[in-house]
Amino acid sequence: MLKDLIAYRTFVAIAEQPSFTAAAEALGRSVQAVSRDLMRLEADLGSPLVLRTTRRRQLTTAGKEFYRRIAATLADLDRAEEDFKARTLRVAGPIKINGPTLFGPRVVTPIIAEFLARYKEVSIGLELNDAFVDPAASGADLTIRIGDTPPSSLIVRRLGEVRRVTVASPAYLEARGRPQRPCELTGHSCVVRRGDREAARWTFVTDEGETTVEVKGRFETNSVPAAIEAVARGEGIVVAAYWQVRELLEAGSLEIVLPDARLRSRPVVALWSPPRRLPTRTRLFVEFLANRLSTQLL
Repeated sequence: MLKDLIAYRTFVAIAEQPSFTAAAEALGRSVQAVSRDLMRLEADLGSPLVLRTTRRRQLTTAGKEFYRRIAATLADLDRAEEDFKARTLRVAGPIKINGPTLFGPRVVTPIIAEFLARYKEVSIGLELNDAFVDPAASGADLTIRIGDTPPSSLIVRRLGEVRRVTVASPAYLEARGRPQRPCELTGHSCVVRRGDREAARWTFVTDEGETTVEVKGRFETNSVPAAIEAVARGEGIVVAAYWQVRELLEAGSLEIVLPDARLRSRPVVALWSPPRRLPTRTRLFVEFLANRLSTQLL
């Protein structure tokens, strides 16, 4: 049963991460071990769960259904374990966290509040900035970042991934038309975010392969809220993280453009200084954070 549980967790990681390598990193295991677990699980179930080609990896129909059922079950098991630890372990002391200025309040802070409600003797300090801060230099127990991190001796734990979408207002799309392919963006007004690593080069992945488009427009800014506000007011099209525009999409103020053209997601990671063994309170928070982020559509 324990071996099956490990295989189930491996499959869930494969389903949720963009690659086998990312799944292995999230689990703290080798790619070979992850692949072996998947093959054994498929053999036990008598059905392929994942289609692998040289260009892409996707769940089969059976794999999607299996993932839907066991992901919820494993999440319940994790919560049961958290509840038990909260009642039986004495977890106390401060945790100092460094996080991004927008992601911190919107996504991390609600999880912190839930964690503090469970562990009454823990206190958390959250400092926000967007520049990469080495935990050793800042004194933080934990640094949370979105995107690839520079090579270092820090220990990295993948927590989840941020989905990115291309959005515009219904008014703009009615006036200028809805692009059907990435290349059509060259004929549209696009809001460029200075400081973003892609800036005016947007790369999409479709069934035909990868396409990079050079975009331009009449408005550019280094502020994510300013870019989203301009687009909501009809200024053009912008690339944004799904969590940043979810409420506007649900309200109908924005629409997803090019839904069949995928932008590469970005990892959410936790970093800390060696040694690998964290204090119990910090280790529990990392696991708590990973569990919550893995079940959210970011």
